[in-house]
Amino acid sequence: MKLAVISCIHGNLPALDAVLADITQQKAEKIYCVGDLVGYGPYPNEVVERIRTLNIPTCAGCWDEDVVEGLNACECSYPSLLAEKRGMAAHAWTNQEVTPETREFLAQLPHSLHEGNLCFVHGSPYSAHEYLLPEMDAFVAMERVLSTGADVLFCGHTHVPYVRSLDNGQLQIRITSPSIDSEQQLNFTAPFQQIINVGSVGEPRHGRPNATYVFYDTETKQVTLREVSYNYQKTCAAIIEKGLPPIFAWRLAKGLEYAERAEDPTHVCAR
Repeated sequence: MKLAVISCIHGNLPALDAVLADITQQKAEKIYCVGDLVGYGPYPNEVVERIRTLNIPTCAGCWDEDVVEGLNACECSYPSLLAEKRGMAAHAWTNQEVTPETREFLAQLPHSLHEGNLCFVHGSPYSAHEYLLPEMDAFVAMERVLSTGADVLFCGHTHVPYVRSLDNGQLQIRITSPSIDSEQQLNFTAPFQQIINVGSVGEPRHGRPNATYVFYDTETKQVTLREVSYNYQKTCAAIIEKGLPPIFAWRLAKGLEYAERAEDPTHVCAR
């Protein structure tokens, strides 16, 4: 089966529509979404309606959870107080913008999804807020995959796509009993596993404004990271027009994570 896996749409409808068109061209047989339908972007209700209309299996992202729970900030790692202030402003705007129907849809999203030996989560199997970074300790990364019972773990959350293969991991466990003066040692080799981060449709942070997603063939195990260009200027303009922090428009156009100082975002939107 040919699967498309998307993540981190963040209320960016133009990016989502461009990615869906590319998925159609690639002849995907099924689409999975690993969450964060809302947040940062100007079209949260429209994005949720598109996902719901197409009946795309979706798990909850950290923004989705927090909007449902009425929190004003996800447990993201902000690099400064200014960045945190902007993030909280985006949460407050999104919380006011979403309709009861959107909130109800987000509330019923599961934490994880499974398809054969594949597992889909937003952050990690334990929390939508945990980052599975490419440089994570190999033992910890392997444990995260093993905990799902799957061989391939799809995630998002970082907004930067990557594929990490964990090949023939050697695990050693020592068991010591306080009542017995002996120690038992167990050794086993974990099977081949992968963590596949699918990047971000609506707020990419890999240095370019192009939306990213993953195309996966369950028969050949081939992973293809795809980039899709779209009219990001439209989203940037809507961010400013709807009263979201203008820095989000600049960040979107540059494909960057955070910035304390930036050029006038209205110039970016006009390009």
